[in-house]
This record gives sequence, structure tokens and C-alpha cells, in this order.
Amino acid sequence: MANAANENWRLTFTLPKDGSEGELFLVGKSEAPGFRVVLENENLMILSYFGDKEQPLLLTGVTAGVSEAAFVYRTYRVELWFDGTLVDENWPFGEPHFSYGEIAAACERYPAFSVGRFEDVAVEEPSVVGHFKNAMGWHPSDNVFVGDCMPYSHDGRYHVLYLKDRRHHGSKWGMGAHQWDHISTADLVNWDIHPMAVPIDDVSEASICTGSWIEKDGLHRLYYGVRQNDWGPAPIRRSVSKDGYHYDKDRDFEVYISDRYLQKHARDPKIIFGADGKWHLLVTTTDLSVGKGCLVHLVSDDEQHWTELEPEITVDTDDEPECPDYFFYKGRYYILYSVRGQAHYKYSDKPFGAWIDPANPVIDCGSVPKCAIWNDRLIFTGFTCLGGYAGGLNFVEAKADENGELSVFPVAEME
Repeated sequence: MANAANENWRLTFTLPKDGSEGELFLVGKSEAPGFRVVLENENLMILSYFGDKEQPLLLTGVTAGVSEAAFVYRTYRVELWFDGTLVDENWPFGEPHFSYGEIAAACERYPAFSVGRFEDVAVEEPSVVGHFKNAMGWHPSDNVFVGDCMPYSHDGRYHVLYLKDRRHHGSKWGMGAHQWDHISTADLVNWDIHPMAVPIDDVSEASICTGSWIEKDGLHRLYYGVRQNDWGPAPIRRSVSKDGYHYDKDRDFEVYISDRYLQKHARDPKIIFGADGKWHLLVTTTDLSVGKGCLVHLVSDDEQHWTELEPEITVDTDDEPECPDYFFYKGRYYILYSVRGQAHYKYSDKPFGAWIDPANPVIDCGSVPKCAIWNDRLIFTGFTCLGGYAGGLNFVEAKADENGELSVFPVAEME
């Protein structure tokens, strides 16, 4: 089978106007297909087969009112378009069971179909690509959802980076294939949509996992874990930007935790520049020496050479403390993490250690919320599930009492 790697091509076709259904296009044999296009009850399905996967990679969309469809192939992403609008996407890996030549030959048998190669041309998007109002419960579209959120505050705006989700974590054969999208607001009512911050652009990336943002000396950094297709050790990587809206992956940056820990679960890095003048990373995983979930603590003088300290947090079970957050507010340090989606916090008078358990440690803000301090207000952002992993945005505000303990209440602008 010829390898379709390093080829970009687009298969374009008109949809039947006579009401006919069934198999519209086939490469391979019915009992061993490589690529199929099927129409059933106005639902178009494109099934492409890769590697040793028994199940095909699926793209689907409802064809009511649609005239033309297109399948777009890149080595790291496949897409379905209806009349010039993207309706579905998925992310392959493994050798394709079809080639461009076979697709082109099949087009001779199926006159409604045509195929051609194309080259990607890099075009920088504007800093703002859309707008919406009222973010409570918001998600981008009927089949695109909000996963783990990473809020931050910068130059008077409240930003939310979030995991863009299709199929409720089912993309790329259940690996997730999440990417980072980006929105922001100056008033918690009117929101801007920004260019995608961290896309999947390499077939080795099974998912861009949760992480964190920081800006220092005019350079914005996004730190994140990258799930591997083979569930091998997951690296911590980063993307950088000068304007905070257009990010480039730092291809030379990569950090791995040691084999004391469950390396394939390394994820959710929280990047901190400490009062000690050092860079700190808190990374979710499991401490194999004790069989318990923990936050690994790494420290660096230069963001390049990292030293492991003892875990900052170890939980009492094998659950892993996910999506950690850390912030300084009104004279106290706070650490936040989620167990089974529910967020818990501790506080301290000192950085990194001597953590105090509050009377009520739970931050009730949907799943895995994190915090940003905006106009001296603690605003938490999480998500509420809709039919599975991921859903719509959720927000709460919190205030600290004289002892440092937090209480949450609705965000006035969002009631």
C-alpha cells in the first residue's frame, strides 16, 4: 500500500439530489475497506482506516440543505467540510490503508467525486476572530465543547484558555486530540474569540493536555503536557508569544519527570515564577514509590534545566490531583487541585509548603476549575459536562475571610 504521508489532498463531491443513499465511494474491498463514504438518513459518514486499528476514524455530518462536501487529508488531521464550512475533524496516526493514487483512480468510477493536492499556506489570523456575549454555559457549537479551562488575567482582560473537545474525549480513537482555544473579556459580559493557541500539528501528538499561562519580560508562555500515541512518557512542552494571541511551539523545549513517577500520566503543568526568583512547575502524576497521586515539584533558574524536589502535594489515594493551580492573594498563598473533577484548595502564609486545610476545601465550579485574579477579584472557571466529558463554561467568584478561607458565590455579571 502506497504511503499517503507528506501529502495534502482534498476529495470534493456533490451530494445525491435524487434521494439515493448507501455507499457513495469505496477504496478497497467491502470486507476490507480502506476508505468509505456512506450516506444514511441524511447523515454522511466518512470512514478512513489506519494502522492496526480495527475501528475506522470517523467524520460525520448532517447533509440537510448541503450541496457540496469535501474531505481534507493531512497526515496529522482529517476534516469534513459542507459548502465551505468545517463540520467535523479527527486526528489519525498509523499507516493509512489508502493512498492518493488509489483515491484518484476511484474517482474515475465515481463521477460525483474529484480529488486534487494542495499546499498549506500560512496566513496569520487577526488577534480577534469572533465575538459572543454571556459566557455562562457557552460552548463553541453544537458539536464542539469546552473541556479543562485555564483562566488568567492580563492587561485588564480576563482570559480563558480551554481544551477544545469533539466527541466527548472520543477523538483519535479515544485519545482526546484536544487543542487549546482562547477567549477573553474586559467586562465578563462581552467576549472576544482569539486564534487557536496550541493546535495539534504533528501526528505524534495524541492530545495537548491541560497546563497554564505566564508572562514575564514581555514573553507569554503556555506550558502543557502532550499525551503520546503509544502512552509513552509524556513530555512537558511550551508555546511562546510576544503579543499573547499568536503562539509558536518552542520545538527545542521539553521536560520529562523521572521514573520515580508514572511518566505517561505527566500532565497539567502549573508554571510559577516564585518570590525566590526561580521558575517552579507543579505536574500531575502518581508517585510509584508510594502508589499515590501527587503533584511533582520541579524548579529551575533558567527554564531549561530542571531539578525535582519532593512532591508538593500527595493525596491519600491512588487518584491523581489534576489541573493544579497556585496563586498569591491578600497576603496568602493558595494551591488548588481536583480529584475526580472536584476542586480542593489549601492555603499557607509561606510559598510552597506548610499548607493549611480549610473547614470547607471544595470550590464548587463545575469540573476541574482554576482561578485568575481580575480587578482584585477571584474568578474561577470550570466546565459543566454535557453528555460526557466537556460541555459549557462555568464561573464562580470567591472571597477570602480574615483567616484566608474562601467562600464562593455567583459572578454578578453572569447571573
